[in-house]
Amino acid sequence: MSGSAHSTVLSGARVVLPTGTVAGGRVIVEGDRIAGSAREGAEIVDLTGHWIVPGFVDMHNHGGGGASFTSGTAEDVLQGVRTHREHGTTTLVASTVTGDLDELARRAGLLAELTQAGEIAGIHFEGPFINPCRKGAHKEDLLRDPDPAEVRKLIDAAHGAARMFTLATELPGGLDSVRLLAEHGVIAAIGHTDASYEQTRAAIDAGATVATHLFNAMPALAHREPGPIAALLEDERITVELINDGTHLHPAALELAFHHAGAHRVALITDAMDAAGFGDGTYHLGPLEVEVKGGVARLVEGGSIAGSTLTLDTAFKRSVTLDKLPVESVVQAISANPAKLIGLYDEIGSLEPGKYADLVVLDASFDLKGVMRRGEWVVSPGLRERP
Repeated sequence: MSGSAHSTVLSGARVVLPTGTVAGGRVIVEGDRIAGSAREGAEIVDLTGHWIVPGFVDMHNHGGGGASFTSGTAEDVLQGVRTHREHGTTTLVASTVTGDLDELARRAGLLAELTQAGEIAGIHFEGPFINPCRKGAHKEDLLRDPDPAEVRKLIDAAHGAARMFTLATELPGGLDSVRLLAEHGVIAAIGHTDASYEQTRAAIDAGATVATHLFNAMPALAHREPGPIAALLEDERITVELINDGTHLHPAALELAFHHAGAHRVALITDAMDAAGFGDGTYHLGPLEVEVKGGVARLVEGGSIAGSTLTLDTAFKRSVTLDKLPVESVVQAISANPAKLIGLYDEIGSLEPGKYADLVVLDASFDLKGVMRRGEWVVSPGLRERP
């Protein structure tokens, strides 16, 4: 580490580490990394009465701040990224929606450049390889069966930035597409699916490792036809995405998933669209018009839920205060697990020396007070003092 690197000690807070919570702990920042010891003359930030948790990692996000990741310029994408950073998401995978295949390939090129620049952590293709009967907020006439050749086209267009594909794996070509993704080190996620229990098991055996927004856009759990939900919850190879915004899931469904899968197999996501961090109004999600009222996004035509307006600081607070989940479990689901899934846990996802200084400061009520990304304050806690 360069001797000229800025040195900061965040002291006095409850610090959530992989081994547990340390009361009155400290996090030492040298440049853009977490350090094991402090240099003489380091700036001290007294955070007594606060929590310090790892920066949030959102692996399923379509936009925010009035900007979409599915359309517009690179600056539009960065506007959405900045909005989510201000809410604690220091690492974000940009999600697309169903579109023309050539258009998606062009979009992947732009998002790949932002990945290479370190602004986003890759691309999640949600659609067009999904089931029309579980299409949600996807344009039906653009949907298609999974074709390994077309999946490969999008992987190639992403220039190494493809992180995840959501597929209805029961459709023709679904299992072969899962195998192709696994061979290329890209997550195959089961979602927008009408699969049976047995079909879902086959997809997991083929290499699928994630459930896209569990419970949503898939058959409900039934006692004679358990469907995909039971298969996804019971299998240790699967991490389940959950949208904890109070709209997508009843609290009992969230508790069921955490209890049955365990915190080590949950990834809290936003599935956010343009209105996240921006407000009510009329928006577009891909080619479809969306109306946001009271923070709930629905398609103008048909009324389907169209993503969310959630930010991860809200999901964190709701999980701890309303759902009464242990802070350590929420940290695992909102930071460590998604970081591991997208292959970045050696750099992010926990507060350990050598990793990027990505962290969130919360007050005693779990309201966000500070965000640091790579050693720089995105949101300053305003509690500085010098020795």
